[in-house]
Amino acid sequence: MRISIQFVNMLTSESLEAYTTKKLIKLNKKYDLLINAEVFFKKENDPKGHGKICKIELSLSGPRLSASSNEKNHEMAVKNTISDLEKQLKKRKGILKPYL
Repeated sequence: MRISIQFVNMLTSESLEAYTTKKLIKLNKKYDLLINAEVFFKKENDPKGHGKICKIELSLSGPRLSASSNEKNHEMAVKNTISDLEKQLKKRKGILKPYL
């Protein structure tokens, strides 16, 4: 799986890249049908204290899967986004299983 990470309106962070890559590789081991992952990190001003946004788009056979979350820090945003994607992948795998 190819992983592309982009930072929008913020400085790049090697530790955040490493954390995200580690989580996506773990997801790829569980679901081997992933081709490409595009990750976008954004930072926005939010009066509630949130504003750290992570959006992940996964390419696989069929339509793309996408999820995003807005949390207090980027690590929690990554964790919640990958959790949402895992639910979508589980559903997709259940649908495709009879055809594989």
